[in-house]
Amino acid sequence: MRTLYLDCGMGAAGDMLTAALLELLPEREAFLAELNGLGIPGVEFSTEKCEKCGISGTHMSVKIHGREEGEAHSHTHGTMRDIRAIVEGLPISTMVKLDILSVYEEIAQAESHVHGVPVSQIHFHEVGALDAVADITAVCLLLGRLAPEQILASPVHVGSGTVKCAHGILPVPAPATAWLLRGIPVYGGEISGELCTPTGAALLRHFVTDFGNQPTMRVESIGYGMGKKDFPRVNCLRVMLGQTEEAGDEIAELCCNLDDMTGEDIGFAMETLLAAGALDVFTAPIGMKKSRPGVLLTVLCRPAEQETMAKLLLANTTTLGVRAGMRSRFTLRRSEKEIQTHYGAVRRKSSRGFGVSREKWEYEDLAKIARMTGKSLAEVRKMLE
Repeated sequence: MRTLYLDCGMGAAGDMLTAALLELLPEREAFLAELNGLGIPGVEFSTEKCEKCGISGTHMSVKIHGREEGEAHSHTHGTMRDIRAIVEGLPISTMVKLDILSVYEEIAQAESHVHGVPVSQIHFHEVGALDAVADITAVCLLLGRLAPEQILASPVHVGSGTVKCAHGILPVPAPATAWLLRGIPVYGGEISGELCTPTGAALLRHFVTDFGNQPTMRVESIGYGMGKKDFPRVNCLRVMLGQTEEAGDEIAELCCNLDDMTGEDIGFAMETLLAAGALDVFTAPIGMKKSRPGVLLTVLCRPAEQETMAKLLLANTTTLGVRAGMRSRFTLRRSEKEIQTHYGAVRRKSSRGFGVSREKWEYEDLAKIARMTGKSLAEVRKMLE
């Protein structure tokens, strides 16, 4: 499986992730020119090679009207409506636009939670400035170009101490960052400073499917995205693109023949088995002794749950015995992410592995939009693509 692994041992920021991903592309200058041709108001991208602690990498510079973030000038602040207008005007695919806006929606929800006001009243600070628009757009485009089947990351180093922002001096991680990182493994340390920014946290939350140690993989390319500050440790975000080995697993299969139960009773047994944790329960028509029509009831479950499922089959059906065996299976890795659209949040399911990649919208969400707009499911799908 084509896997991208993010080493967040020195946190995560939009510019560092952009620079690291850019190092994985063979045609870097062409992509940089493409970024500068998007027409993000007043934004100019440039890169430079730099070295920290003996390691060479790329630093991404984003200038707004000729100045970098942090220099003495007034930032452009705006609402989610302003951000949406900028993004929707970019000459990029609808799916990339949806990713960009979903990242911003995560940030807006974090700011809303921290400040205790509705999203519509949020005026973005660091994340609403044009440099953040640029960082998020670049990362979304790069990930689309690299097309990993899965994105994994290490636990996130957030730093320690305090950080100065528009509202005063705040603890690290800053409140919005901490909220964005909920449920994600993080840690502090001896490094004093903010290592993970709100933009970095939102990008990780949106794209990464799992956090943990680097998996066994055949690494094909490595990128180093350098931060601006100097620390005792190399201030970089490292990314590795390569192939992880795919393997099947084993499940238990239990089945029994039934010829004296009503459809309602069989349905109740199936519901009971699924509620108890069965992976799948299904029936098939069969012919039994004396040409009696019957039903083959099959249960798939984890090996450790065989006995539990067998007891439930015996208790909820009329069978006198249950056959059991082990089955090998090969499965695609499944994930789900929530995409923000004009019609609200829509879940998009992904299945990847063994050279296969599929995506589809959650039916219930499509049906809700179809009922709301009076359009068909096919028309709703076309609007979202």
